[in-house]
Amino acid sequence: MRSWLFAPGDSERKMAKAIASEADIALLDLEDSVTPENKAAAREAVASAIAGAEDRSRVWVRVNPLSGDWTEGDLDAVVPAGPGGIFLPKAGGGHDVERLDAMLTAREVETGMDVGAIRVAALVTETAAAMFTTGSYDGAPRLVAMSWGAEDLSSELGAREQRGPDGEYTHVYEMARSLCLLGAVKAGVAPIETVQPEFRDLDALSARAKSVRAQGFLGMLAIHPAQVAPINEAFTPSAEEIEHARAVIQAFADNPGAGTVSMDGNMLDRPHLALAERLLAEAGEA
Repeated sequence: MRSWLFAPGDSERKMAKAIASEADIALLDLEDSVTPENKAAAREAVASAIAGAEDRSRVWVRVNPLSGDWTEGDLDAVVPAGPGGIFLPKAGGGHDVERLDAMLTAREVETGMDVGAIRVAALVTETAAAMFTTGSYDGAPRLVAMSWGAEDLSSELGAREQRGPDGEYTHVYEMARSLCLLGAVKAGVAPIETVQPEFRDLDALSARAKSVRAQGFLGMLAIHPAQVAPINEAFTPSAEEIEHARAVIQAFADNPGAGTVSMDGNMLDRPHLALAERLLAEAGEA
């Protein structure tokens, strides 16, 4: 789940391009990128795109928020096609994921699918109220990832800018990012960084992706196919990182029962071991 590439649900060309890309998740959008008058046609187009995908498990759909009148129709259209997951925008807390789970279960049963086959990710900081519930997702059914967003939040706040002169997010948005990270870790799901709108500046994207990965994020949303490769690279452990992690694990294996070990002139304790084990797990090693 390193890269999540958005594609508007009313563009067959862009959806096909996203599905054919190297993105780990092709995220077909029925929400912000589709106007109300185009939503019905977009639902049909999204269902068709999912049905035609070679690997439907990596084709997800961002539906419209539960607070509106579109979600039921979105699910009616796309669930029978068997998407890998549903991306829930403007989630207000774990209770919204529970509500979505009930809606999905009814449709899975109706279509003869395995209950729980469709996974869920949630956008958890898009309203002011949601900022106070990011720690409420523990045990939320189907939930595998949480992400955050700045655009809808800034609209609700009436904020004219999201970033300072240095290009970094101002305090309230950094707080949203931190609350998403903390909430995801608390819930035991993957924290996913939000989009970078400046899609042509791939150097800045790469730097930001590497920075948030170092903070604990496991993936990032993308809005353009060109962003996928830098994101995948940033969230893939390097050969040097893997070698170092193996050395840390070996150092503790050579000193069974030790709480600390010395390596390369540094004193390492058990949290370093846990980080090394996590990195190897990310790299697909036992």
